[in-house]
Amino acid sequence: MNESVLDICKSALEVWANAFNRQDAKGCAEQYAEDCVMVAKPFGQFKGRGEIEALWQNIIDQGFNDVNYVEPEWEKVDDKSYILTSKWTMNKAYGVVHRELWTLQEDGTAKLTYDEFEVQGER
Repeated sequence: MNESVLDICKSALEVWANAFNRQDAKGCAEQYAEDCVMVAKPFGQFKGRGEIEALWQNIIDQGFNDVNYVEPEWEKVDDKSYILTSKWTMNKAYGVVHRELWTLQEDGTAKLTYDEFEVQGER
């Protein structure tokens, strides 16, 4: 039996989180579609994998790691997309994912096509 779109999206999220926890900004960025827009509050808006990778590298360089999604909720958009909302924690910060739009790609993987999250405080 084929994996469901939701399972593929959940697997892609796990790949992203594992890359971040390995301190691999390039691996994080590879989970985004080429033309993805990311709104990272309070940092700003980033477009495309290059800008997104640079943001993750900057965050990793500041010593942030150990991301965990807390109480994630998945909402089906259509036959190819799910929205994830969640709280999150890291070793030095916490916040909320307002909207991660994971979309099934032609190669059978899911990629982030929109990402909006917020840092709400330091730990």
